[in-house]
Amino acid sequence: MLIFFICIALLVLAYKFYSPFVERQAGIDPTAKTPQTRFSDGVDYVEVHPVKAYLIQFLNVAGVGPIFGPILGALYGPIALVWIVIGNILGGAVHDYFSGVLSIKEDGKSLPEIAGHYFNVFFKGVMLVFTAMLLFFVGVVFIMSPAGLLSNLSYFEGTFLSGNTFWVLVILGYYFLATMLPIDKIITKLYPVFGLLMIVMTLSLAVALLMNAPHLPMADDFLAYFDHSHYNNDLLEPNPNGLPVWPLLFVTITCGAISGFHSTQAPIMARCLTNEKYVRPVYFGAMMSEGIVACVWATAGIAAFPGGYVELKEILDQGGPGLVVNQVATSYLGVMGGIMAIIAVAIFPITSGDTAFRSLRLTIIDAFNIPQSMRNRLLLAVPILTIAYFMTKIDFTLIWRYFAFSNMLLSTSVLWLATKYLFDRGTFHWIVSIPAIIGTSITVSYIMTAGIGLGLPMELSQPVGIAVGVVSLIALIIAHQKRKPVAA
Repeated sequence: MLIFFICIALLVLAYKFYSPFVERQAGIDPTAKTPQTRFSDGVDYVEVHPVKAYLIQFLNVAGVGPIFGPILGALYGPIALVWIVIGNILGGAVHDYFSGVLSIKEDGKSLPEIAGHYFNVFFKGVMLVFTAMLLFFVGVVFIMSPAGLLSNLSYFEGTFLSGNTFWVLVILGYYFLATMLPIDKIITKLYPVFGLLMIVMTLSLAVALLMNAPHLPMADDFLAYFDHSHYNNDLLEPNPNGLPVWPLLFVTITCGAISGFHSTQAPIMARCLTNEKYVRPVYFGAMMSEGIVACVWATAGIAAFPGGYVELKEILDQGGPGLVVNQVATSYLGVMGGIMAIIAVAIFPITSGDTAFRSLRLTIIDAFNIPQSMRNRLLLAVPILTIAYFMTKIDFTLIWRYFAFSNMLLSTSVLWLATKYLFDRGTFHWIVSIPAIIGTSITVSYIMTAGIGLGLPMELSQPVGIAVGVVSLIALIIAHQKRKPVAA
């Protein structure tokens, strides 16, 4: 129990003391006119109160990621909590914050346009491809996962509501409306309420786990990585598959720790904020909140099952993380509480999926300077959502692997972009460059060993990934030394 409270306390303290230091490096100007003020159009550039903006950003980036990812990561044991907290504070929060900073300072533009400004047209093209790819995969994942959750509710069994295709079509219909309509018609009205719902649901589950869970992670659990004799029950031994922590844990748990998808959502609220001083509470604050959600669900995966990790693995094999959510919610919140929690967990990815497709529309419009007319929005939305429907027929686990890799790759690219931004400003760039180096090592190691990549042995991919990270660090130090006379 103490470990859980330490994790939450670290996240809160990081926002209190670390985020102001990060903000001082970014060059925030409270007197500057924001994109919302300069480009108000009634569609995307619409004034939003900062509290609403925080709740919308929190909901946009949270979705099902900080729930499904930590549940899968729980197989690695309590080390999953360590990664969530450290990854969030040192990587994810600064990643999200600088995504917001760069967008609000670049007229609310999307990532590829910003990359083209700070690097070159080639880097812009690469960012455009990977941003579009990630947004599309996120949208598809966030059709399939809530549709699966809703169709598996026992309450709907035997009715037309138990059909997966029915829920896929319903969600796609909603995505079409949310993608096409101005942001103040649906998103700014409903999403703050859903954001509050996620907070209440997370707090309720956390209290229930702390009061009733049979095996809350303790300090001795961490010693198991060095001495398995600390386990009195073999069923509680973590990582029953023997999977290596590096790099698989870091790719399994992205949302909650660090996620490139969050950077694709940055322009949505960057076009709606009325002052640059709101960037820190909206972006850094939303990521801290997502880290808390991830800690709760990782704790649920570790602690909620009497059979320990073996039982968790069996449930995952039967029905994936959606079935784990179902069993945890029903067991700890009662039948009706469980149903409400499952519906809530189904709503959260839907609210991220629609903003993913909306961001994809904005990214394409920005890249090709397409006018924001209803006709053009229609011509973009219809083919994108039609292809997405057919993609839902593909195996979910395959889509998730592509999503996980592109997620880590994009987050690393954004950290390098933020490094260039701080490098040019002459401020303390190490707050983003060190996470960028680590992200580079993880990404290289993963794609070398993954089935969707080169499929090489782990014994080779791990040292190569680390070597690439070391080379990146050396190159950065050399560049840093060359910059000093210029800055002077």
